[in-house]
Amino acid sequence: MDLVVRCPRLPAPGETILGGAYRTYPGGKGANQAVAAARYGAKVSIVGAVGDDTHGPKLRQTLEADGVDCAHLLTRAGQSTGLGLITVADGGENTIVVASGANATLTEADIDAAGEAVRGADVLLMQLEVPHQANIAAAAMAKKAGRVVVLNAAPARPVPGPLLELVDLLIVNRAEAARLLSIDLHTDPARLQVRLPELGPVAVVMTLGAMGCIISHRGRPRRMNSPGVEALDSTGAGDAFTGVLAVEWVDVCRAAARSGDESRRMEQALRLASAAGALAATKHGAIPSLPARSQVEELAAKAV
Repeated sequence: MDLVVRCPRLPAPGETILGGAYRTYPGGKGANQAVAAARYGAKVSIVGAVGDDTHGPKLRQTLEADGVDCAHLLTRAGQSTGLGLITVADGGENTIVVASGANATLTEADIDAAGEAVRGADVLLMQLEVPHQANIAAAAMAKKAGRVVVLNAAPARPVPGPLLELVDLLIVNRAEAARLLSIDLHTDPARLQVRLPELGPVAVVMTLGAMGCIISHRGRPRRMNSPGVEALDSTGAGDAFTGVLAVEWVDVCRAAARSGDESRRMEQALRLASAAGALAATKHGAIPSLPARSQVEELAAKAV
């Protein structure tokens, strides 16, 4: 559950400022990306956990309302549901602190129990709000079944090599890329772009907010612009981008397997994902801001 407060600007370290409106929105990276993919037209199952507090049932109901299969969304007795503590400045920039709560209890046994859903999916999309061992187990299972494996390495923290080795598409923002490369957070994006292939996966996408994104695919970098919009709240924008790109990446991989026009299909996938992210920034909250497929396609067509 996202607890969001508006403020004129983001506070500096050690500073207290007076905030404005406070709201509570359903959220969580896994939930956001699941709903983003579902609204884009994909059939989605979620694997994770909520607590037995008041937030858990609300999040489950939110996911089910968008058609997400919650058969493997566990309820942990005595645990709190994950929380996102979010500050949003005028202009849309934000800072987020995540308390994983029940998601931190996800185990390899839970992944095994969800094995049918993981092996049967076209694509497995993971985030870092659950333990690494759970992600490694899921990625290994999906890889063995010949499925596409996508990792959004967020929130920013070190990622073990055994997990990165199983990933086909890695999605990070600028801060997450710098953390994975063990270099300064304020490093110029051009320098980050050069070093993205060091992260290992065949494709690495670094999102840059309103500046678009950079993809390093088979060692070759390429920059894509984002459609211009009037941003109100960037919360959920990265998740909208990621959810749509994960769905589209299945066709990118199929184009490569057929010796088709992989480059053109990849460009189209990034254009659609960028449109989804831009649209999400035009509304408040995470899940409430996630767009429908028709809206994404309309904006992407205008941006060509």
